[in-house]
Amino acid sequence: MIVLKSSQFKKFLTLLRPKQRMFSTSESEEVLFETKNKCGVITLNKPKALNAINLSMVQSIYEQLEEWENTMSMVIIRGVGRAFCAGGDIKGATSGGPENTIGGKMFFKTEYKMNHKIGTYKLPYIALLDGITMGGGVGLSVHGKYRVATENTMFAMPETAIGLFPDVGASHFLSRIPGNIGMFLALTGYRLKGAECLKIGFATNYCKSTDIPELFDCLVATEGKVEAIEETLSKFTPDTSSIPFSLQDHEEIIDKTFGLRNVEDIFSALEKSDSPWAKEISNTMSKMSPTSLKISQQELIMGKSMDLRQCLQMEYRLAVAALEGTISHDFYEGVRALLIDKDKSPKWKPETVEEITESMILECFAPILPEDELVI
Repeated sequence: MIVLKSSQFKKFLTLLRPKQRMFSTSESEEVLFETKNKCGVITLNKPKALNAINLSMVQSIYEQLEEWENTMSMVIIRGVGRAFCAGGDIKGATSGGPENTIGGKMFFKTEYKMNHKIGTYKLPYIALLDGITMGGGVGLSVHGKYRVATENTMFAMPETAIGLFPDVGASHFLSRIPGNIGMFLALTGYRLKGAECLKIGFATNYCKSTDIPELFDCLVATEGKVEAIEETLSKFTPDTSSIPFSLQDHEEIIDKTFGLRNVEDIFSALEKSDSPWAKEISNTMSKMSPTSLKISQQELIMGKSMDLRQCLQMEYRLAVAALEGTISHDFYEGVRALLIDKDKSPKWKPETVEEITESMILECFAPILPEDELVI
């Protein structure tokens, strides 16, 4: 295993970063930073890639948040195009294969540190979620104080489909959704749209997409005063009580089924159900990595009693296991099948949840080398 010294690591990151990062409006830059009225504004600027974040982007955002915490009064983050952020650049993170995981480990470690920074930020942090918000995009938003959804918002944690697990602190926030909806979302990758995000607590506020530019200007004018921010958000929030929740008629099944003690029991209950919807969900889950399903269930069970820092540290151990450990096959195979070759026919190993033992799963949660652990 190659180990980079601190000086080499900093040089490596410098080479990856955009050359003109600060306060630029260049269309060629992946993330833009500017200040307005003591408000730091982060704009994700990769619309063709649905604002997927990579190592240089998360490192830049992390460093800028640290600087602004002492100089600004608030932070707003938004995305260009039809996505806020559709996730992390997983193809880039896995490009070295299991033989060269330096870049992948740097990406996950830096991303999780950024997630924790957002979750403990001293200033009001507002995410404008006017579009697709999945995986890494959820990590950029859910831990902040204010998350504004629109009718264009699409939320999902789809990691089990690529042999990974819900990360970016998902073991913390999904495990705290009332009932067992969080477990359901983690295992199935189910998508929620628009005002549905309010129902699970992912969004704190809602706004019409056409009103987002005006909302942005009004928020900047608040100068970071919490009372003014909340009054402004309330002013732009329409009545959403009549908007249906797609899971409303299935909450009883979800609560009874996704609280069962293991994934095998969940499959069995879904198959035995008289509900056609339950059988559809079982069919969806059967396409996911069996190992990912087991890992995801265990991380949410453990995450319920952990704080955000502990959850991210646990998730980093799992990320290392996915990159170079005993469960790495499914991660690389899932990326190949869904993101590279796009044949959508991953060959999971093991093929069934019944073949996966408890010891195989718990091994992934075990401490790693002290120098490799995520330190926050």
